[in-house]
Amino acid sequence: MTDPYPHAKTPGQPDEINFLDPDIQECPYPSYELLRNEAPVWKDPVTGFYVITRYEDLRKVLLDTEAFSNERATTQRDLVHGDRQAKMKALYEEKGWLPAPTLAGRDDPNHKQMRAMFDKAFRAGRIRELDPVVEETAYELIDAFVDDGHCDWVAQFAIPLPLKLIGLQMGAKKEDLPRIKAWTDAWVQRLGMMQTEEEEIWSVEMEIEAQHYFQPIFDRLRENPEDSLISDLVNLEIEGWGRTLTDNELHSEMMADTFVGGSETSTNAIAHGMKMVIENPHVWDMLKSDQDKYLKNFVEEVVRLEGPVQGLFRHATRDIEMHGVTIPAGAMINVRYAAANRDERHFECPEELDLERKNAGSHLGFGSGVHHCLGAPLARRELYWGFKAMLDRFDSVKFAEGKNDFSHAPNFSLRALNSLHIEFTKA
Repeated sequence: MTDPYPHAKTPGQPDEINFLDPDIQECPYPSYELLRNEAPVWKDPVTGFYVITRYEDLRKVLLDTEAFSNERATTQRDLVHGDRQAKMKALYEEKGWLPAPTLAGRDDPNHKQMRAMFDKAFRAGRIRELDPVVEETAYELIDAFVDDGHCDWVAQFAIPLPLKLIGLQMGAKKEDLPRIKAWTDAWVQRLGMMQTEEEEIWSVEMEIEAQHYFQPIFDRLRENPEDSLISDLVNLEIEGWGRTLTDNELHSEMMADTFVGGSETSTNAIAHGMKMVIENPHVWDMLKSDQDKYLKNFVEEVVRLEGPVQGLFRHATRDIEMHGVTIPAGAMINVRYAAANRDERHFECPEELDLERKNAGSHLGFGSGVHHCLGAPLARRELYWGFKAMLDRFDSVKFAEGKNDFSHAPNFSLRALNSLHIEFTKA
C-alpha cells in the first residue's frame, strides 16, 4: 500500500508525539492514526491534555455538555505557558480590555441565552441576502488576476474572499482590511500556543490595537443603531441577562467568533481545496464535468480532510472512564476534530477525497451539538462560490514549479497553508 504521508514525521509510539513540535504539526495525520489505533484517549506528557481522536468518542464528548464543559477557570494556555498569563492579563487591563469568555467558552443556560442573540444576528435570511455578495466577490477576485496565468492562491484569493465578507458585516472600511488581517494573524498565533514570551506579548499588543479600532464603532452604534450584523451584536439584549454585551465581551467576540471564526477558517479550507484538486486530477475532471453533482460534496470533503480547526478544548466536570483510561475531574480535554474526520471506523478509505462519499457531511469540521459553528452556513457558501468561480474561470491548473514548499503555519489548534503558488489556463 502506498504511504499517504510520505514526507511526514511519523512517530513509532504515542509517547514520541509532541503536538507543539512544528515538524509534527506540519503533517499531524500519522500521529492521529497512531493515537486512534493505540491510544484513543491519550494523556499528552508535554501539555497534560487528554487527547481524544476517534469519531464516536468525539461525538459523545461534544453532545454531553454536563460531563464535558466549555467553561473553565484554567485555560489550555495556563497549562502550557502558565508563567506568562498574569503578565498578559495585566497588559490587557493596562492598555485595553481584558477579553471576557466567548460564546464557545460558556455552558448552558448562559450559552443558550447568548447563542439565541447570535442566532438572531446570523439569521438565515441575512445569510441568504449575502449569497449574491459572496458570488460577486469570488468572481471579482479571480477576474483581477485571471489574465496573469498565475497567482498566490492564498494571498490573492483564499484570504481576501472571507475577509472582505466579514469586514462588510462588521462595519470595517475596505482600506482597513490589511490591518485587520494582521491583527487576526497575531491572535491566531497566540491561540496556537507555539510562541515565545516576546511573541505572545506582541500578539496581545496587536489585539489591544484592534480593540482601540473597534471601540469607537461600538460607541457609534450604541448611539445610532443600523441594520447590520455588528449593530445587532452591540445592541441586542440577551434574554435572561437583561443587558447587551459589555465592551469586554464584544472585543472577545470580534476576534474569536467573527474575524477569526468568520475568515481564518474559510481561508484555510479554500487554500487546501485548491491544493487537493491539483493533487487529484480526477477530482478536477469530475468537478469540471458536473458541478451540480459534485461541488457540494467537494466542499464537505475539503473540510473533512483538512479541517481548518484541528481541535479545541473541553474540561471534565467529573471523573470519566473511556477506553480504560480515567480522565480525572478538572482535566483539560483536547477534542481532535481532524483526527476523528479521518477515522476509518466511520469513513471508508478516509484519506481519499471521494466526491461520491455518502456520509461526507457527517464530518466534525464545524463541531457538533449545541456548540456547532454558528458561521457554518456562511462558510459553506464561501467555499461553494470560491470553488465554483475557480472551476468557471480556470480551464486547467497546476502548481507553479519551484515556488512552493507547502508549509503550514505552526499552530496547535488551526491548520493554515502559508502560500500556494499556482499556474492556470483561462477558461
